[in-house]
Amino acid sequence: MTLSTGRRARRAARREARRALPLRRRLLPTWRMCLGAVLGILLTAVGAFAVLYVIVPLPDPNAQAVAQSNVYLYADGVTEIARTGAVNRTDVDIERIPVSTRQAVVSAEDRTFYQNRGIDLKGMVRAGWNTLTGQGMQGGSTITQQYVKNYYLTQSRTIERKGRELLIALKVDQQRDKNEILAGYLNTSYFGRGAYGIQSAARAYYGVDVSELTLPQSAYLAALLQAPSAYDVKTATPANRERALARWQYTLDGMVQLGFISATERADTAFPDPIDPQPATGLAGQAGYLVGVADDYLVTNRILDSATLRAGGWRITTTFDQDMQDAFARAVHDELTEELDPAARPATDTDVRVAGASVEPATGRVVAVYGGPDYAKQPYNDALRQDNQIGSTFKPIDLAAGLSSHRGSSSDGLPISTETHYDGTSERPVTDAPTPYAPPNEDDIDYGSITLRQAMVKSVNSVYAQEGVDAGLAHVRETALRLGIPADVPGLDPANTSMTLGTATPSALDLAGVYAALANHGEAHRPWSVAKLERVNPGPGQLDVPDLPEQPATTALDRGTADAVTDVLRDVIGPRGTGAAALDLGRPAAGKTGTTDANLSAWFAGYTPELATTVGLFRENPKTHAKEPLAGTAGYARINGGAFPTRIWTSYMGDVLDGTVVRSFELQPTEATKWPVIGGPSTTAPTSASPSATPAPSPPAGGTTGSTGTGGTGGAPVPAAPAPTAPRRPTASTGPGTTLPDPVITIVTPEPPTLVPPTRPEPTQSQPSPTARPTSTRPTTEPGTTSPTGTPEPTRSPAPPPTGATKPPGTSKPPTTGDPATPPPG
Repeated sequence: MTLSTGRRARRAARREARRALPLRRRLLPTWRMCLGAVLGILLTAVGAFAVLYVIVPLPDPNAQAVAQSNVYLYADGVTEIARTGAVNRTDVDIERIPVSTRQAVVSAEDRTFYQNRGIDLKGMVRAGWNTLTGQGMQGGSTITQQYVKNYYLTQSRTIERKGRELLIALKVDQQRDKNEILAGYLNTSYFGRGAYGIQSAARAYYGVDVSELTLPQSAYLAALLQAPSAYDVKTATPANRERALARWQYTLDGMVQLGFISATERADTAFPDPIDPQPATGLAGQAGYLVGVADDYLVTNRILDSATLRAGGWRITTTFDQDMQDAFARAVHDELTEELDPAARPATDTDVRVAGASVEPATGRVVAVYGGPDYAKQPYNDALRQDNQIGSTFKPIDLAAGLSSHRGSSSDGLPISTETHYDGTSERPVTDAPTPYAPPNEDDIDYGSITLRQAMVKSVNSVYAQEGVDAGLAHVRETALRLGIPADVPGLDPANTSMTLGTATPSALDLAGVYAALANHGEAHRPWSVAKLERVNPGPGQLDVPDLPEQPATTALDRGTADAVTDVLRDVIGPRGTGAAALDLGRPAAGKTGTTDANLSAWFAGYTPELATTVGLFRENPKTHAKEPLAGTAGYARINGGAFPTRIWTSYMGDVLDGTVVRSFELQPTEATKWPVIGGPSTTAPTSASPSATPAPSPPAGGTTGSTGTGGTGGAPVPAAPAPTAPRRPTASTGPGTTLPDPVITIVTPEPPTLVPPTRPEPTQSQPSPTARPTSTRPTTEPGTTSPTGTPEPTRSPAPPPTGATKPPGTSKPPTTGDPATPPPG
């Protein structure tokens, strides 16, 4: 039998055997058919790739790399805020770039750069797998691919652009030397601070020519390539600073791994702190701060990446109102700056800084921010910084969490309401807490049995430290996140009991969003600052303009809970509340003061139905950026949230609301959180929750500190208020552990449509008309001062507490303890 005859016989036998199989088996392809199909697909793909490789040319350099200005406009879409300048780039030859700088970039961005052919298939597969398996969004692009994207293509994320990038990268690697590719990459990459290219980056971060860069400086600039703006350690959030340092360490470890430096050299390398950011031209005054807020919104929401934004060519219409912005700057100047005298008091009246933000509750639109006095002199945006504790402005979050937790209080086991009684003894240890904590009240005042409403008015630390634990610290944190505090800010840790008194460090803008949600009946908007995005010179080849995200509201709290908190915060702005200075506004308002340990910061956060605004005050060493005490500022022994922050807030809100219709809050608190009325609405309430119904001692109008236990606020200096002519909302005169008899509780539901509800205590001065701004009655002395002329004296200190308010001789107190991350109360 011949060889060909044998093959024919075997094929015939296989066909016969296949015909004998069941139909379903005959429909399945054989292994030979599968192998043939796979080989055919591979050959087709290889052929197509070869054709594309030949026909796709190297394009001209990307036109987007050409410098263009960004134009920023106020909300009217016409008035210009600022124009950013051309792209800051100076190309340099590879010979001028130190070898250590090149090696650091290779170690950080593409450790196979000198071996790969322009693309790294293994790295791409690994990055894709890590992304799919939830290890974070990762890129597998080589330095060659990134250079191609920067120089020839765009930053758009499409399959078509990625395919062209791969083909062009292969061609570039074949046609150009590795050093030429690396130089092109370093000259086109964005490093933050408006610096394109390694030469501009060297000057922006270290004030030197690129040839003078050291090894640790080179490693930091290489680390910046992953997240240029976020990893700037001079302006980064605490969380991003940690990520930047980790990336710097990763770069150095890579240099050891690749043999560029020794392990000993690596161990001896210290982090090279960059210089402070230098202001860009054209951004003087408030303009630079507004541009910073708008840029931050676009980048953090991934509408544009930093490189695309800084490349220019965008027309950005913001949400900022020019009149409101001017009013904010004017309020800070009139209420604070004019009282400072750095020449006479250089140790206390220098480096005083203000952070502020104003948000529309109904929309989340940011209408004004205060980031500093002049961006040309202070290129730090204090409105966005997240390193100042907010103190007792956190207590409304504690209350909201308690009202929504449906958990019982430690005092009587009943669900927490605004009228739940707590022990207001100063330095009372918190029970069932994860860490020992016994915060003092302002001036160590004991309040005895006091309701949560009264404790908010007086900012009683011992009460809200316990109430937050009763509500559940995890639930308090969850409530804070829903209202708008970022999850990654320091101090928001339910493992530390002191979280209840405001150790968290959200920015002024973050905090304004929280209070805006309360004003909006629990419906929260994330503050937004860009209303429209356009190309300056649209044309062929331009980047597509991305859509701006919708701004839907999310339910952070049910309306009953949010309105109950607002109702309590209205009492804070009362003649006996810590925010009494805000009574000058002359219209319905709610708010909370806050001051932190060692008087390192002071806050007022408040709102009317149409606007929520926060004002923070602190001092900072301009060289070390260490926080300094506010004590002594403007000659006052202590600066509280009820003083300058409340005065600035009141002045600003009075200006921007002048001539507008006075609106009421239209509150609808749930029955579980309304105040009980014993014996009918005509009953006059006692001023204290003690069994004897004697007035609870009021802290001296000087305020307290709150984030870590030295109190939560302080009222602005106000004259002693006369007894209110309208009856107070009644509260039960009960002692500790006493429960209210349910059958006699009557719920008060209507809110009178007048400017001031008749059931609330109000000052006796006449109310201004809705169209006239109230005459300012700004106090001339700080709480506890006695100067008849109102001229502050540096040696003055707050008046002592009222008789009977402090501890009698021989009274012992439990030791004051705090969390490891928090210093003991002062």
